[in-house]
Amino acid sequence: MHIPKKGLRALGIAESYAGRTHSTLAGVVMRKDLRIDGFVFGSVTVGGMDATDAVIGMVQELDRRDINAILLSGCVIAWFNVIDPARIEDVTGIPVICVTYEESEGLSGDIRHHFPDDTARLLAYERLGERVPVLLHTGQTIFLRSWGISGADAAKFCDAFTLEGRIPEPLRVARLCARQAFSFHERG
Repeated sequence: MHIPKKGLRALGIAESYAGRTHSTLAGVVMRKDLRIDGFVFGSVTVGGMDATDAVIGMVQELDRRDINAILLSGCVIAWFNVIDPARIEDVTGIPVICVTYEESEGLSGDIRHHFPDDTARLLAYERLGERVPVLLHTGQTIFLRSWGISGADAAKFCDAFTLEGRIPEPLRVARLCARQAFSFHERG
């Protein structure tokens, strides 16, 4: 992947949820020069296992061939709804980069506690593997997992899309869109 290319595009996907039955997902297609040229929305079940299918559906709904990588704001969303990035990359043919922002001991213990009989959920989480810390040009550290792209290229990709702080712009804008869409939906 040629990271310096101005036309490089990311699909950033983030969520907004407040403990109800569904979480709103927003996807933003953004070029490296920070021009936005696409949006898509989706929904997942809080505490479900439908996030992977929702993300795949969002990518398919966009029906674009110019997206260079999918950025996910976390691989576990909507109260332990585990995303399978390997499957997303396999189905879409687009590399997937999962971005998180805090160090943690992981979620295995929490999954065992809240879903004691759900071995499929625990295995899905454990298949994600370890996160790799990446220092951005902003001086902030993020944690990455990647599929279909090397760890070094995933780090360069995220760094190229980070204007300030630690949140890559496609994810920052997707989070804002998800919050507004969720608020709009809640107001009815």
